[in-house]
Amino acid sequence: MSFQAYLDAIEKKTGKIPEDLVAEAKAKNLTKHGEILDWLKEEYQLGTGHARALAQVIIKGPEIEVTRTTGPHRDESSLLRLDGIANRDKSP
Repeated sequence: MSFQAYLDAIEKKTGKIPEDLVAEAKAKNLTKHGEILDWLKEEYQLGTGHARALAQVIIKGPEIEVTRTTGPHRDESSLLRLDGIANRDKSP
């Protein structure tokens, strides 16, 4: 699963786009990995992998290192889309 696919799955499960969850974490002053994981698991019932992916974005931002260059699990870009699946066809 690509990093972007994790964020898309989170959006489908929670009904919130990633940038809304990032803003919510910042409004709650959540800055530590463990506290972010606990919040996402408790409030949104995310599994550990999905919570860790979003925690990474909350702490470090949407820029990632693309390590896979081929195959179905690779990310298309080093900049993750946080504006939601519906905006995917629109320019970043």
